[in-house]
Amino acid sequence: MTTLSNVAARRPPSDPSPRYVHEHAIEHATIKDVAPGVHWVRMPLPMPSLDHINLWVLDDGDDYVIVDTGFYTENTLENWETIFSGPLSGRRANRLICTHFHNDHASCAGWIMKRHGCELFMTQGEFLSASTTYGSTSLDRREQSMEVLRTNGLDPRIAAVALDFRSRFSAQGVEFPQSYNRLFADSEVRIGGRTWSLIIGYGHSPEHASLYCAELGVLIAGDMVLPRITTNVSVQAAEPNSNPLQWFIDSIKRHAKLPADTLVLPSHGLPFHGLRDRVAYLRRHHRKHLKEVAAACEIVPKTAADILPLLFRRKLSEWETRIAMGEAMAHLHMLYYEGSLKRIRDNEGVIRYIKA
Repeated sequence: MTTLSNVAARRPPSDPSPRYVHEHAIEHATIKDVAPGVHWVRMPLPMPSLDHINLWVLDDGDDYVIVDTGFYTENTLENWETIFSGPLSGRRANRLICTHFHNDHASCAGWIMKRHGCELFMTQGEFLSASTTYGSTSLDRREQSMEVLRTNGLDPRIAAVALDFRSRFSAQGVEFPQSYNRLFADSEVRIGGRTWSLIIGYGHSPEHASLYCAELGVLIAGDMVLPRITTNVSVQAAEPNSNPLQWFIDSIKRHAKLPADTLVLPSHGLPFHGLRDRVAYLRRHHRKHLKEVAAACEIVPKTAADILPLLFRRKLSEWETRIAMGEAMAHLHMLYYEGSLKRIRDNEGVIRYIKA
């Protein structure tokens, strides 16, 4: 699921403000033009501290292409029906593109495909992750998550509450498609006579696909670059030794190579200009946190749970605790892999980090 940590997005005076194209967000179940042949749809989310997602409809001749689906709830499906029978009546979706597998981006895929008879396009990493998330698996994900949280210093009682709370906001009743069309890095798709280039990003999800149209100067950024909150970059239980923060920082450097006047269409927040400034800020933001984490581990070994108060300077809700642990682990892992910290594992398997 896409979960974006507002508490991680402290905005110092040095943070350049994005230049918004629209002063206000649109209403749910409505549609608004943001560029020639590009339309904005906004749907509600059921999670605390993140109440919406932006979706995109691209004209494709008499038909259209949908980019991302919204979170699978009755409310979302009703809003889609209002749009299909209203602004988009008499037309059909001929393709569905999902930027990544998280609930708010892909959990309505099966429903939309049945509704329109269209095909799904995703990267392989995202499709396989979706198939595991929405389908049955032999791996007990909750038990694995509990073990990763425990070995990184979180009290098992707190971990259990956090995971139980998070499960309340998992999409229920999802029938995810069993086949798809694969998207590749640096490939192109043609929509409405225009070329959209694929930019694959890592760290937030396995193979996140952003779409850039040079003719329009438009980037559908998904969750890779957001105007106000910071993208959640976490170590996941399935990859407990991963280095997602390094992957994310390397990825957004590629996004920053786009023209300075690119119109960014994010999944959360308002469409904006200022892509390069925003990427530069995000890199400074994470480097500042990395410096603080390294300093905290200089003398006394620390677990990921130990550095939560350093990264998140207020009391965390159950919802935020799991997210925060993943982000804390991501910072520690990046420092470990670049050689600034070393790992120490005690007899109970708990991992701590100390200056190398």
